[in-house]
Amino acid sequence: PGGARAHRTSRRQADRAHLQATMKEDDIGPLTVTSVPFFGGLTAFLMILVLRAKVSAAPRGEGTQVAIATQIAEGAHSFLVTEYKYLLVFVLAVAVFIVGVLEGQDEPPAGSDSRGGWQTMICFLVGASLSALTGYMGMNIATETNVKTMEAAKSGLNAALKIAFAGGAVMGFYVVSFGIMGVVILFVLFTCPRSDWDEYPQSTVIMRDAIRYLSGFGFGASAIALFARVAGGIYTKAADVGADLVGKVEANIPEDDPRNPATVADNVGDNVGDVAGMGADLFESFVGSIIACAALANNNRELALPFWVSGFGILAAAIGFWTVSTSENATQSQLLHALHMGVYASSILVVAFTALVVWMLFSEDFNGDYDKQMNYTGVVGDNYGWRYFACVLVGLFSGIFIGEATEYATSYAYRPTKSITEAGAAGGAATVIIQGLGIGMLSVLPPTMIIVTAIIACYELGGVYGIAIAGVGMLSTLGVTLATDAYGPIADNAGGIAEMSPEVSEDVRERTDKLDALGNTTAATGKGFAIGSAVLTALSLMNAFVGDVPVAGLALKLSVTDPLVLSGVMIGAMLPFLFGALTMLSVRKAAGAIIVEVQWQFKNIEGLLEGKPGVVCDHMRCVRLCTQSSVKEMILPGLFAVFTPVSMGLLIGARCLGGLLVGSIASGFMLGVMMSNAGGAWDNSKKYVENEKVFGGKKSDTHKAVVVGDTVGDPFKDTSGPALNILIKLMSVFSLTLAPIFRDDWDTWWEGIILCIVQVILVGIAFYYVWVKDPVEEPKPAVSAPPPAAEGTAPPPLPTQA
Repeated sequence: PGGARAHRTSRRQADRAHLQATMKEDDIGPLTVTSVPFFGGLTAFLMILVLRAKVSAAPRGEGTQVAIATQIAEGAHSFLVTEYKYLLVFVLAVAVFIVGVLEGQDEPPAGSDSRGGWQTMICFLVGASLSALTGYMGMNIATETNVKTMEAAKSGLNAALKIAFAGGAVMGFYVVSFGIMGVVILFVLFTCPRSDWDEYPQSTVIMRDAIRYLSGFGFGASAIALFARVAGGIYTKAADVGADLVGKVEANIPEDDPRNPATVADNVGDNVGDVAGMGADLFESFVGSIIACAALANNNRELALPFWVSGFGILAAAIGFWTVSTSENATQSQLLHALHMGVYASSILVVAFTALVVWMLFSEDFNGDYDKQMNYTGVVGDNYGWRYFACVLVGLFSGIFIGEATEYATSYAYRPTKSITEAGAAGGAATVIIQGLGIGMLSVLPPTMIIVTAIIACYELGGVYGIAIAGVGMLSTLGVTLATDAYGPIADNAGGIAEMSPEVSEDVRERTDKLDALGNTTAATGKGFAIGSAVLTALSLMNAFVGDVPVAGLALKLSVTDPLVLSGVMIGAMLPFLFGALTMLSVRKAAGAIIVEVQWQFKNIEGLLEGKPGVVCDHMRCVRLCTQSSVKEMILPGLFAVFTPVSMGLLIGARCLGGLLVGSIASGFMLGVMMSNAGGAWDNSKKYVENEKVFGGKKSDTHKAVVVGDTVGDPFKDTSGPALNILIKLMSVFSLTLAPIFRDDWDTWWEGIILCIVQVILVGIAFYYVWVKDPVEEPKPAVSAPPPAAEGTAPPPLPTQA
């Protein structure tokens, strides 16, 4: 009898705890969920106003540097306008497709009273628009800041660092402000107008429907990010490869020499690829991590947690920004430490804010009774709030560790990059390539182990939701993390403008070279951070997809021994290689056109290569060439990325598509890390020779060898590698968006055949116009001593747009 009474007492206590948790659940409605992120978005907007005022107040200088900066800004603006015209057609077509397939379903998804086609379409359009706007605004601030950074370098290194970092921070806070406010406003619009939005438990159903619609927001952001990354990467590397091979290798003139017609296009490419492209990429990661985590939530506390962590993360980043400064005559390691201070300070604050969030959301009341909780299975158990707190810490520190591992693999302060230079001194360009590939492959090991450890730890702590909230934690300090990344192309542009401006003194160029070398390292670190966060985000999106597909027990059916699942894994593992190949070949093709143009100008503009006074090249012609080539070349890779997962999912079934997503995540992560790190190491091996004047310095045989390595690495690190993390996220979020249309094996095979035929036709048309009608233009023999131009000689015509 005593045991029975004890059991009944324990049961009543559990029931009371459950009732308290349920009442707490009742307190968390749409306005509670969005309160903290809304104020976080306002904080980001305030930071934008403050930092823009700081950048606007800085002087631009006068003379040649202003004219060059204006050309760069005009070229970047022209590229984005052209690109967005192409993307407008794509976005409208996909919007119609989303409405058609979702509203065409026989019945709404289980537990919902709406098919969600129109709502998802609205989210898709808003996500695509905000992603494009983020890239455009970031590009504008970068092209305004570059010349001001160079002007500030005249007074000192610290002043130049602060201006460049302020410009990068504006980009970072644009991303988080537009991302969080877009998600919050749409979430409120899809919940609060309902008459029963504040009645529990109906409010929970309404909020989960809103999260389902928001997957369209993530897909819109992914689609723009993919094309921005691919087109921007092709643009910047076509110009860079063309400028380096003809200018530095053939004509033996310095980098960013004003005589080189491709130098302005090269600097434009830094902005459209590494600012607009990276901004759109991390915009998608930021919003995608929030949406994926909320989609996996099983109660209102879990739904609110990613919103609150992201909102407080913006506040932490805003505070961390002000800790960045350095001393005059700072070394490379001191400059790197100065930028790291901002990230470290923000990370410490996020830890404290997340603890506060967990206490507020997951305690039974606000007095600290932590004993019993609603856990991720929806039942009473141990306090999973603090387990989720641990998952956030794992994600946060995993991002930092991946950045450190990337820095070790790519910075010339460490052995791996120095070994590439030593290989060049011993055996020339061939050994530089061999050593760089080996370093790139070896550099995959640390990030892989970090991500695997994070996934296992978070799963043991909090299930698949724990993995998702770790991704949110990794991206929580994005405002300041992206600032350190966007700082790189601003510093690179400042160095280019200094090199092209004859009135600028040598000490200014030395300062901008220091900032530029640091920017190469921070950019490489940012790429490692981006691919690491992409894996956690894509994995979370895939788990949400498995939960939303109307196939009973799909998670249990995804066995690697099943032929259909294994076939999907193999197709998915192949896609990153196909995507990488297409983007690499596109860089080669576009660079060929730039090489021909630069060779023509060197040959036919009399006195240009000799540097005669008053003789100038036509920079803007190379800008137009790069714009036309890159916009066309982005079409073919984009078609494979968008159509393949949907085609396979409809043709074979949801199990095959699940395998495809798994294969693409694993393969894309490995290949992306290898290409980004190998390219970064090749780049910095060249900087090691130029900045530290080792192995004979510039114009030595070793320098020529590492320049070849840098040229090979350019499309690795700035085109193909970074685009792969968008590829795996885009396929995952698109599959989640269209989850209601997928069925069991071969149930929709005829729809899949139709879509496969459409894909083949579109790919064939794109291939004809890009590769057959506009073939690769072969470069001429190397420039030696250019003969005088023949009278009446005209430049080769620009290629016609398809």
